[in-house]
Amino acid sequence: MTLAAQRADFVGSFLRPQALKDARAQFAQGKISADALKAVEDDAIRTLVAKQKELGFKVVTDGEFRRQAWHLDFMWGFNGVGHAPTKTGLPFKGEQAMIDDTFLTGKLSLGAAHPFIEHFRFVQELAGPEAEAKLTIPAPAQFLAQMVMPFALENTRKYYADNEELIQDMAAAYRQFIQAVYKAGCRRLQFDDCTWGMLVDPAAVYMWGTDEAGLKQVQEMNLRINNMALEGKPEDLFINTHVCRGNYHSTYANSGAYDKVAEVLFEKENVNAYYLEFDDERSGGFAPLAHVTGDKMVVLGLITTKSPKLEFKTVVADRIRKAAQYIPLERLCLSPQCGFASCEIGNKLTEEEQWAKLRLVQEVAREIWG
Repeated sequence: MTLAAQRADFVGSFLRPQALKDARAQFAQGKISADALKAVEDDAIRTLVAKQKELGFKVVTDGEFRRQAWHLDFMWGFNGVGHAPTKTGLPFKGEQAMIDDTFLTGKLSLGAAHPFIEHFRFVQELAGPEAEAKLTIPAPAQFLAQMVMPFALENTRKYYADNEELIQDMAAAYRQFIQAVYKAGCRRLQFDDCTWGMLVDPAAVYMWGTDEAGLKQVQEMNLRINNMALEGKPEDLFINTHVCRGNYHSTYANSGAYDKVAEVLFEKENVNAYYLEFDDERSGGFAPLAHVTGDKMVVLGLITTKSPKLEFKTVVADRIRKAAQYIPLERLCLSPQCGFASCEIGNKLTEEEQWAKLRLVQEVAREIWG
């Protein structure tokens, strides 16, 4: 199913129901078994997918209900990756994101079977003939950043003398994963990627420990590993990049317009579409969309998941028309700007407010594209 056939979409994660939160806490305390936790997860995902389909969405996800965080659980499924409870967290606006520290413990490889393959199969069965299952995973550049940014580099150098060997191993592992999930039936895969949001932030040179010329090199490194991971991908596998500036408990990590990365990201990354945040002034204007090459689609993230306040339909529709000044309307779609719960803690809105946001996405999409 093409994006043009649906127009209304969402990024991937959803607020965890209380029963699921309770079960995960009980499992962490040793009060229930892994099988008992999985049963609760399965039930929650069945309910979630049914609701997505009820609202008319043609692409469905498991809401990332089996994960602690949008990206780290995927990394933990590889050989050579370890994690531990964080003592400091990651800096977000006004709050520390208390997600596990994740680091290399050896050479990186895929291993026999990644758990996300079975996670995908479960959603695929629920999707049925009337919908398509999408799997969301961190982009290779995101995985790489976790291991080569200044805070991680000393540990990484225990196993890799330079970045190049790690890039080669990581890209190879991604190619293996992509082939495995394709064999399992996946035809829609999403790369979630905060690295571009970090690169446009005013403090980027400090985060990366470099200068402006060094940031350009980081852009090229990100592009290279993402494209290396996509080499040899099946032609009918639709892959999109979602660019994020951080999403934790209704706060954010970075700010900045797309202008600084548009030529590299939008012109040269070998994906089918971009899901882009445009929900507030931190994201800048639409002019960089003129750099989106070929027939790539753009999914405009105009509905915020960070606030329960419902946007005005007329304002959202007007912004879509403004974006169409830089890229044809037929190559545009609409979604929320990010997930509703990139981590277990979730954003500060209720499940009903979450669904109201998605009903609004559908209503505006019908108004604009019919």
